[in-house]
Amino acid sequence: MSSPLPNREQAIELLRKNHCPPQVVNHCIAVADLSLETATKLGARGLKINIELVEAGALLHDLGRSKNHTVDHAIVGAQIAKETGLPDPVINIIKRHVGAGITDEEAQWLGWPKDNYIPQTLEEKVVSYADKLIDQSKRIPIETEIELLEKENKSEAAQRVRKLHEEITSLLGNKL
Repeated sequence: MSSPLPNREQAIELLRKNHCPPQVVNHCIAVADLSLETATKLGARGLKINIELVEAGALLHDLGRSKNHTVDHAIVGAQIAKETGLPDPVINIIKRHVGAGITDEEAQWLGWPKDNYIPQTLEEKVVSYADKLIDQSKRIPIETEIELLEKENKSEAAQRVRKLHEEITSLLGNKL
């Protein structure tokens, strides 16, 4: 049996205990604030969304950056979360938040364990989307992230980000 969801203070303490740099902690807090804002609006529109899970997952999405600053931080963070006894829904947010998802082909190319790295639940999608809208701890337009991915020749990832943007904004009635 895994432990209950950590609250905000417990999640931030877990980041610090694992030696996440202060700028990573600040980024996670900014992503959590935007994720909560988005989740609250979705809930107000009648969608079923677990606000506490969104907050815990958003605060801990970059837990792996305590050890690694490559794309692999998602796998590292999921492993730390698992070893800590965090619930599976939080672990899934951590491992699926990168790039609006990582395809099976990309995961294989990266040498990741066989698994599903595409956000599935609304909570996973909200955190992944908010992460794309926060650069360090400042809000940026989604177009900035998409253009950056295109410049890096990551057009599939850019398409996934665009698709996620369209999905979330349509659920919000285009109000973010």
